Amino acid sequence: QRTGGYQGNRDGQRTGGYQGNRDGQGGRGLNIPKPSFETPVVQKQQNNKQNKNAYKSDKYDKKNREDGNHAKQGKGTKAPVLPPQPKREEPKVEVVKTIIIPEVITIKELAAKMKLQPSVIVKKLFLQGKVVTINQEVDYGQAEEIAMGYDYDGAIELLKSLENYDKDADIIARIAKLEAEKSTMVPVDMTQVTHIFYHSLVVDPERGFAGNDSAAAGFKQWMTTVDEFNKITQAMYDNGYVLVDLHDLVTQTTDENGDVHFTPNQIMLPEGKKPFVLSLDDLSYYHSYDGRGTASKMVLDENGKPTCEYIQADGTTVTGAYDCVPLLNQFLEEHPDGAYHGARGTIALTGYNGILGYRTDIAYKTGENLTEDQRAWLDAHPDFDWEKECEEAKKVAQAIKDTGWNFASHTWGHIRVGANTSLETIKADTEKWLAYVEPLIGETDTIIFAHGEDLADWHDYSAENEKFTYLKSQGFNFFCNVDSSQYFLQIRDNYVRQGRRNLDGYRLWNDVHGEKNRTSDLFDASQILDPRRTDVPAL
Repeated sequence: QRTGGYQGNRDGQRTGGYQGNRDGQGGRGLNIPKPSFETPVVQKQQNNKQNKNAYKSDKYDKKNREDGNHAKQGKGTKAPVLPPQPKREEPKVEVVKTIIIPEVITIKELAAKMKLQPSVIVKKLFLQGKVVTINQEVDYGQAEEIAMGYDYDGAIELLKSLENYDKDADIIARIAKLEAEKSTMVPVDMTQVTHIFYHSLVVDPERGFAGNDSAAAGFKQWMTTVDEFNKITQAMYDNGYVLVDLHDLVTQTTDENGDVHFTPNQIMLPEGKKPFVLSLDDLSYYHSYDGRGTASKMVLDENGKPTCEYIQADGTTVTGAYDCVPLLNQFLEEHPDGAYHGARGTIALTGYNGILGYRTDIAYKTGENLTEDQRAWLDAHPDFDWEKECEEAKKVAQAIKDTGWNFASHTWGHIRVGANTSLETIKADTEKWLAYVEPLIGETDTIIFAHGEDLADWHDYSAENEKFTYLKSQGFNFFCNVDSSQYFLQIRDNYVRQGRRNLDGYRLWNDVHGEKNRTSDLFDASQILDPRRTDVPAL
């Protein structure tokens, strides 16, 4: 009987997430220090409105799931210093606009015609790997791609809006080509969209996997190497997988009362292509990762694009693509057909050690309730400026979003949310996340549960589930657990819920050396497993 790890979700037993600790020692695994809950924040006012159409059952049900959630509780006593709180906005829906454009137009002029901020167009070009200014000229072909978001109908409509389009042989040929490409699209079966996830990547396995303690075991089990990630990305692309945004799984509307509603979207892809969703956990570069051969933080390169800082074994610091974000960005810039409408993944962040490698939690400012690691880090950085650190983290987070990535809560303290965790503990943790993480990364409607543990078993969330009702009141509508089954997607009137599959050392090792292979639909694990993995301890 296992005492740590996913306790079934990694092995397909569907018991509701990480049922024990990652290292089986009573902590959170990977030697992640337990955060303090001594500093609660002021609670947001809860919205108690309930939707009469909520909780309806539909064809996306999964059966025979069992729940066995375990968690710890925290407490709070003091009031914190709060960063400025962002104002929540209603979700925006892009609409197709018919405009008349000349053969050459500046980005600023195009934005004015489209009634958009120039930064929106700059962002779309950035996704194509083009760094531009608002006064830079683009031709009608580029404007077509920018304005329509790579939508066939929209692109054709824009081309037809050009003056005398029907007398221009080049435009007529382009429209015919788009029509032909559109005709090859087929609807995706929305019940068959898998969701994969990673943690931070190990650049140097000699350091990452060194030792026989629980930290080494955790890195062997839960981390993927850079080589494995690159091979998986290429193999899934070769096998016809196309990355889609989690939010593209649904059509979202808001009624007159401000309540959101969801229905299945219809994604169209070329025949044989298969959609998948991707997420990343714990992109915070905890102190416990120091010296383990992973990137140390996210930074911006000379072009303002997100990349990584990495400390080599000899102590020198270099920058480059040492983790998932820049690696996937590079791949998809070279293979744009590998992503639907420029999609990227969702990054799940905690807050207790800061975000993205920046020490942004309030404890680093106040010096209160510090862990040993935090105190040691502050002692080593006597000139630390918390406000400057937060500003830098915010700038990097925005650059990451500008390339198409989204952010999600992973809870502030990497806490469990299941049966053994009180509603009060979840409230205290959520308030900290909203106070100290959201102002840096912007609003999110997604929570990716730490330890993979869910709020309930596989049955629908209900109005009687106080934790679900509370998280909904705080703006969360997308909920993701861990489930090693190929597909688990619930699209309900008032929420979306999806299970995720771990692509880590534990999964790869057992798919090659164990009795069951759970990734054969994605790739051949024997061609992926890093030869520098000599063993992966049992959970």
